[in-house]
Amino acid sequence: MIPEEQIKEIKEKLVQHINSTFPEDKKELAANQIQNMDKKQLEAFLVQNKMISQTESTNPQEEIQNPPEETPQCIFCSIIQEKVPSYKIDENKDAIAIIEINPISQGHILIIPKEHIETQDKLPQSAFSLAKKISKKLKTKFKPKEVKMLFSNVLGHEIINLLPIYDNETLASPKKHLEEEALLKLQKKLEKKSKLKLIKKPKTKKIQNKKEMAWLPRRMP
Repeated sequence: MIPEEQIKEIKEKLVQHINSTFPEDKKELAANQIQNMDKKQLEAFLVQNKMISQTESTNPQEEIQNPPEETPQCIFCSIIQEKVPSYKIDENKDAIAIIEINPISQGHILIIPKEHIETQDKLPQSAFSLAKKISKKLKTKFKPKEVKMLFSNVLGHEIINLLPIYDNETLASPKKHLEEEALLKLQKKLEKKSKLKLIKKPKTKKIQNKKEMAWLPRRMP
């Protein structure tokens, strides 16, 4: 069963991805359907989309005794596996950095471990290294007072929020909706630039005058 306190956050994440990926004429209807789901309907939806397992939604004790063959999928695992589109700006071997599509402040970034990490103490050190790297970039690009590293957990997947502070923002502050054009512009501004290696052409000796040609054999008739 999904914990009661996570239902609101799960719905918010689903609506965020609807706003980011659905055609404009279908966004409102799909978002309203998610918001109007009761707990059972939401669980059924998550099972259908392989974000949780059938046994997880009906009988947690039975799942412990008879674990399912497939690993339950959460929203963030779907992002990692590219089943759900995102606006990625950087990554390393253990984590990716994506733009929060409904940010609290300008430059709100999510650091998602590639493995389904359930607790903060198990987050890999490389996830924190990526977070520090992106934090420096946010400070340079947007000049906030500071960039806070805050933690949240949805369906057992621990993530790091990089929240630029301009006033007194917290994770409970109101969120803003960004259109695709703004997200792409932000992605271009923050994404890691690939280094292109220049291939040097071998230098060819230019013939300066006729004297340098004297050693060449004459063309035979």
